[in-house]
Amino acid sequence: MSRLLQALPFLRDPMIAVLVSATALALVLPAAGEARSAATTVSNVGIFVLFLVNGMRIRRSEIARGIANWRYFGPLMAFVFGAMALLGLGFGWLAGAVLPPLVALGFVFLGCLPSTVQSATSYTSLANGNVALSVVGAALINIAGVLLSAPLFAAVGGVGAGDIGGEAIVRIGLILVLPFAIGQAVQDRFIDQLVAHKATAAWLDRAVIGIAVFVAFSGAVEQGLATMFAPADWAALVALVLAMLGLALGAAWGMGALLGLARGDRIAFLFAGSQKSVAIGAPLAAILFPPASAGFVIAPLLLYHFAQLVLAAPLAMRLAKGAEG
Repeated sequence: MSRLLQALPFLRDPMIAVLVSATALALVLPAAGEARSAATTVSNVGIFVLFLVNGMRIRRSEIARGIANWRYFGPLMAFVFGAMALLGLGFGWLAGAVLPPLVALGFVFLGCLPSTVQSATSYTSLANGNVALSVVGAALINIAGVLLSAPLFAAVGGVGAGDIGGEAIVRIGLILVLPFAIGQAVQDRFIDQLVAHKATAAWLDRAVIGIAVFVAFSGAVEQGLATMFAPADWAALVALVLAMLGLALGAAWGMGALLGLARGDRIAFLFAGSQKSVAIGAPLAAILFPPASAGFVIAPLLLYHFAQLVLAAPLAMRLAKGAEG
């Protein structure tokens, strides 16, 4: 084992271990049927607890400064729902030449989705970025995504998006906004303890991400995602997803530089701008498409979601070391 760690040093990162374990478990023993419903409930509870903790450990004064920073939030919104939507459209056009039409449409769908919440915040924290901006930005973008992603996808992709309805808005409010508000309300009683147990809070972040990955890939395995395409199609899909993620990361980091953001704000912009949410994307696809089509449409999203988590861990560590150097 020690030789393996020396040959592959990135395996020393606890986050990588969590991701590999969650993925392997989903491949060998995926949560299906009632078990998948239970795993989803556990994931939602974990997200609730994570945002409760985030509400307690992010000082209200920092949140107020973050909300007032429209120099950050305005460009971030434009990047997530503008630049990324156009990037998805471009990769959808490329995918259309080699992949089934519904898979190509999945790249457009991917580009129109909001950012992740828990992982963007967690990796911003691990990279010593501005966590207050990340928490507020990810929450605001997800709330906006519930309202914007479907009509944006309809406009860019040329497909009727339908109506998300109020259920998703209520779910975001209950799982994200409510616990964060509770945490803010009781912050004065717990913030000192959280600061003293920062390492434990970091493991909470990793555990929640691991559960989310397990649930996401259990769904993919249950749908038979690995057998949907020929080997050449699978290779083309992976290559296009990685290329889109690489361009998204580069564009988000470059945009932060063009805006003249401080390093901590730029790190928050990087993760909030480039990452995409399977928690919003999967339910939205189920609303917009019949089951026979939804699996193809969300294929790019599921791969992108996993790739962004695998790459984000070493990237966050490198950024953290750069800030310390």
